[in-house]
Amino acid sequence: MRYRTLDPKLIIETAERLEGRVADRFPDAGLRGVAAELVSLSRDLAKAAKALEAPIWWLRGIIVAAVIAGALIFLFVGTILPLIHISQADDAVQSVQGIEATINMIILAVLGFLALIRTEERIKRKQVFRQLHGLRSLIHVIDMHQLTKDPAALSASFKPTSHSPARITNAADLARYLDYCSEMLSITGKIAALFA
Repeated sequence: MRYRTLDPKLIIETAERLEGRVADRFPDAGLRGVAAELVSLSRDLAKAAKALEAPIWWLRGIIVAAVIAGALIFLFVGTILPLIHISQADDAVQSVQGIEATINMIILAVLGFLALIRTEERIKRKQVFRQLHGLRSLIHVIDMHQLTKDPAALSASFKPTSHSPARITNAADLARYLDYCSEMLSITGKIAALFA
């Protein structure tokens, strides 16, 4: 069971270690700030994922009250007609109409009940999308940090233009930088999986 679930605490610890490694290797780079933001976001999203596991009790109370009220209304109005009226010739048409109305009401009541039951799921799904939007934005920022880190720039035949961005010229540093970006993207995937 240990390898079938993700532990948010371990994900946060991994993000903190990565932030320390980035700070040691690239203390003045923007990637350090991104790593710090990843740690902060990891903490926030781990709490949010845990909070989403709990049921929304007030909503469940409203749903139960609505179901009970609907059942009482059905009983009070008496939508189920006695079948003894079918035996009388004049009331047969009215009985068929009453049965049809009853069936329609039951179908609508079931659909309403299903809509109420799924309300909590829809609310939680909306909260998940809201939480994951910040994570998605951070993923784009990490990707932006990789854009100008092209290993081809290290070749002797590479000729930068006047508009070329400043580049890392050490092959080991460039490899480490791209590794850090890859690790950050991996951690964001683990954080997103907490909401599954």
